[in-house]
Amino acid sequence: MKKLFAKMDILLLIIIFIYSIIGLIMIFSASSVSTVLRYNVAQYHFFIRQAIFLVASFIGGLIILKIPTSKYKYFAPFMIVGIIVALMGLFVYGRITNNARSWYDIGPFALQPSEFAKSCIIIFMAVSYSRLEKMKVKNIYLFIFPVIISLIIALLIAMQPDLGTALIIGGITIFIFMSIPYVKKNIIKVLKIGIVVVGIALLALLYSGHSLINSRQLKRFEFLNPCSRYTEDTGYQVCNGFIAIHNGGLFGVGLGNSSQKYLYLPESHTDFIFPIIVEELGFVTGALLIIGYMIMLYRILKIAREAENLRLSILAYGVFLYLLFHILINLLGILALIPLTGVPLPLLSYGGSFTVNVILMLFVVERVSIENKTIKAKKELARITN
Repeated sequence: MKKLFAKMDILLLIIIFIYSIIGLIMIFSASSVSTVLRYNVAQYHFFIRQAIFLVASFIGGLIILKIPTSKYKYFAPFMIVGIIVALMGLFVYGRITNNARSWYDIGPFALQPSEFAKSCIIIFMAVSYSRLEKMKVKNIYLFIFPVIISLIIALLIAMQPDLGTALIIGGITIFIFMSIPYVKKNIIKVLKIGIVVVGIALLALLYSGHSLINSRQLKRFEFLNPCSRYTEDTGYQVCNGFIAIHNGGLFGVGLGNSSQKYLYLPESHTDFIFPIIVEELGFVTGALLIIGYMIMLYRILKIAREAENLRLSILAYGVFLYLLFHILINLLGILALIPLTGVPLPLLSYGGSFTVNVILMLFVVERVSIENKTIKAKKELARITN
C-alpha cells in the first residue's frame, strides 16, 4: 500500500479528506433542527448515517486502489446490464420520494441506482472505446453503440422522473464520446447521424402523445427573481437560500447558528447545504470551497490529460465531467441562474448512494494516477536500459 500511496495524487487525496470532514460537520449542523422537527428522529441521525457512508466509501476506495483498470473489462458488461435491470425494477418496486420513484428500500437504508448509473457508464465507455481503439475499428456505428446504451439509461432515469440526473448522464455520455480521437476525425459524419437520430426521437415523442417533462418540472423553468414567488414552490427554497447567503456576510453567523435551517430550507442538509455553509461560516469560506473544487477538478483533468492510454483518460475525464456537472448545476441552481433540479453537492451534501459513488470514483481517479506513474516509470527504465 505504501508503494501505491507514493504514486497517488496527494493533493487530490487531501482535498477529498478535507471536504468529507467539512461535509460531515455541516450535515450535522444543517440537519440538527429538521431531524427533530421534520423527521422526528434523533439529532445525530444524518450525521451518523453519513459517517457510516464515508467509512464504507473509503474502505471500498482502498480496495479499488489495488484493482488494475485493465480488469474492468471483465465486469463492465455485468455492471451495465445490472444497472439497466435495477432501473427497470424501480417502476415496480421503487419507493416514491419527492414525486420520483428512484429508491429501493434496503433495511434501514435506501439505494438509488441512478447514482451508480453514472459510474457504470463511465467505466463501460472507457472499456468499450479502449477495446475499439486496440482493435483499430473504423466503423463509426460501433463507436455510437455505447452512446445508445447510455442514453437508454438516461431515458429510464428521466421516466422516474429525475430529469436532473438524466441530463448529467446525457452530458457525461456526449462529452466522453466527443473526446474520442476517432470520433473527432469523423465529426461531420457523427453530426449527421446525430441530427437524424434526434429528429427520429422527436417525431416518435410527438406522435406518442407523451412528454418527458411534466407540468411540475416545467414550472422549474420559472427560476428568475425567486423572491417574487416566495409563496410558490418555484421560488420558496431558492429565495430562502438567498436569505441564508445574505445573513452570512463575509464571516458568517457562527457554526450551528443558522436561522434558515429552522425548516425554511427543507433540503438544508442535501441540495441546499451550500447556503447554510455560507450563512454559518461566511462568504469567505464559501469562496474558498469553490476554489477548492476548482483545484480538485484541475487535478483530475491533469490526470486525464497525462493518461498513458485511452482507457485511463476516459476514466479520469468521465469523473471530471461527473463532478463538474454536479457542482455547476447545484451552485447555479441555488443562485437562480439556471432551473433548480435537486442535484447534491459532491462531498458536502448528505446522501448515501451519492457519497459512496463519488468517493469510489475519486479513488478510481487515484488508481489512474498510480497506473500513469507506473507506466511512465517502465518507459523511462526501458529508455535508459536501451
